[in-house]
Amino acid sequence: MPTLGQMPIYGTRIALPQNGTISWFIHCGEYSDAADFYQPVHTAHLTELLPQVINYLHLPPGAKFIIDDQGYEDVWMAQ
Repeated sequence: MPTLGQMPIYGTRIALPQNGTISWFIHCGEYSDAADFYQPVHTAHLTELLPQVINYLHLPPGAKFIIDDQGYEDVWMAQ
């Protein structure tokens, strides 16, 4: 993840059409629409790389969150 260490941290959980799988898209700092912006990371590595997001992984498909290192938190469902 090229944006690790930046704030805030954004997360979006979506249901992908392939086999009905559900995935999280997480980035830190400013978003980019570059084709290689999101890099795959196995959830087993999140405890080391982004421990702040672990408590949000149980949210249902359609959930989004923004958090930062100052205690800000916003969680909502995409419409």
